[in-house]
Amino acid sequence: MRESTGGTRERIKVVALELFTEQGYEKTSLREIAERLNVTKAALYYHFKSKDDIVASFVEERLERMDALIAWADSQPPTLDTRRALISRYADTMFGGEQPSVMRFFEQNQTVLKSHSSGQQMRSRMMQLAFALCRGDDSPAAQLRAALSLFAVHSSWFAVRTPGITDDERRRIALEVADELLAAIGPAPDGNAASASSVDPPA
Repeated sequence: MRESTGGTRERIKVVALELFTEQGYEKTSLREIAERLNVTKAALYYHFKSKDDIVASFVEERLERMDALIAWADSQPPTLDTRRALISRYADTMFGGEQPSVMRFFEQNQTVLKSHSSGQQMRSRMMQLAFALCRGDDSPAAQLRAALSLFAVHSSWFAVRTPGITDDERRRIALEVADELLAAIGPAPDGNAASASSVDPPA
């Protein structure tokens, strides 16, 4: 049976991701991807004109997931339960299915994403997610805690170096750290004045 166009496209992405992770994005050519797939370069070009197009396809999928999360968060009350649910759903988008391999590629090839136009879109979505996590508390400390809670999930891929640790364990540890940060977000008991005094330098 002839393989579907969609199936071929997905197979290309899987093999490209394997090579990008094994030997680096810069050192991988479209010819090598085609050879591992056992297809012609012309067949590969039908789906992707360049390596950048392949990277863009990974980023576009992440943007779609992030947009869905942002829309969901906007429909929820700005409570700690919502923040916990949002960061858990965000972790799911990074640890489910093929996403661990995609995230390892992103971490190993930061310079590629920085120079890629879609990388700027990802940064914008991250800021929107951080805003959603601290909605209801616009203090500088809340903004920082929200951003750091997202970073806790991201950094679990390279900061946790325990040999043999599983992806599930990484996810659990990341969410534990994120929860400590999110639990401190919310209106201060005495209002804005109390929030402001908490960040004032000692006399």
